Amino acid sequence: MILKETLAQTVKNQKEIILEAEKGILREVLEEIKFTPGFALVISGIRRAGKSTLLRQIIGNIKEFYYLNFEDVRIFGFDVKDFKRLDDIFFSEGNYDLYLFDELQNVNDWERYIRTLLDRKKKIVVTGSNASLLSKELGSKLTGRHLRYELYPFSFKEFLSFYRLKPSLQNFEEYLYKGGMPEYLKQNNDMILQELFNDIIARDITVRYNLRNPKLVKELALYLLSNIGKEFSFQKLRKMYDLGSVNTVISLIGYYEDSYLLFTVPRFDFSFKKQLVNSKKVYAIDSGLIRANSVSFSQDKGRMLENIVFINLKRLGWEVFYFKKNNECDFISRDAKKNLELFQVCFELNEDNKDRELNGMLEAMEYTKLNTGTILTLNQDDELEFDKKIITVKPVREWLLKP
Repeated sequence: MILKETLAQTVKNQKEIILEAEKGILREVLEEIKFTPGFALVISGIRRAGKSTLLRQIIGNIKEFYYLNFEDVRIFGFDVKDFKRLDDIFFSEGNYDLYLFDELQNVNDWERYIRTLLDRKKKIVVTGSNASLLSKELGSKLTGRHLRYELYPFSFKEFLSFYRLKPSLQNFEEYLYKGGMPEYLKQNNDMILQELFNDIIARDITVRYNLRNPKLVKELALYLLSNIGKEFSFQKLRKMYDLGSVNTVISLIGYYEDSYLLFTVPRFDFSFKKQLVNSKKVYAIDSGLIRANSVSFSQDKGRMLENIVFINLKRLGWEVFYFKKNNECDFISRDAKKNLELFQVCFELNEDNKDRELNGMLEAMEYTKLNTGTILTLNQDDELEFDKKIITVKPVREWLLKP
């Protein structure tokens, strides 16, 4: 239980801080976020991606709101019983309708309190950096009463806005190198990205799930981070790390995904059962994070390019798969209306790789019955036609900036 005086001082200090904080560049997701009566707004994403700044942008010029960040060490150990004390402190400020909570998943049974606020017709915004913990509680206690948004590191458009730059090949290559984590872009210090990785491994995974082998947790994450865009199987990883059960590997990779550090991509198949048993590919949340924590991979610009395309597909809210039969196509994506699109990614389309890249795309087009596909490269424009099938070649930066 938190002392009321400690809680009151924390609330006061945090509200002062968020009101004084810079609003930063407007995030693209802000246009989608709308308050809807009876629904809590839930914003999730990797730590340090700018969720608190997004809250500041949501507030705008409003000063009549309640706010608490549950990552504050002064309120470590906050539990569901402390919400009554928190209510008393909030009400002493005034009778407001807007509640903002950062990293609320740190409190067990938090959804009960949110449910109570919704019943009182309050406006609520909740942020969190663990997808699974948020989803579990939302699904069990707030089914049909929340709207979910995901915040990713800066897109290329946001990167340009941050530095006040115009689109160009040089600026895109800088984005490819630096990634989109806001704090890093302010300081240009790789230690920030290294400490972010360590924080996620230690706080979001090892401590949160009470794991007894932190060395394994970190080594497996670094291995996957160094093999972006490559296939892996749970069984092979189990043997590689000499683990007794494949479930250990499955759990760890699930934790990486829940913390938004890494993502797995299944092989596309019209049979859902086959999708489950096939090998998967792995991608990461940010190219800068990959580079700063994986020396052996930092020079592989082709796969860095592929990772940027993947993250943008995720940012669009599309399902993402890879295709592999006789040949391979990097991405089959499916939008909210179940429409499929095909993407092949290579740093440069040339005579050495042309057959491989085109054959993979054409086989995927045949399999999905699609007549169009896109090959994304660093800096090429072209259009190729094969028996009424059209493959468009375009620079990744142009694809990223399209409306």
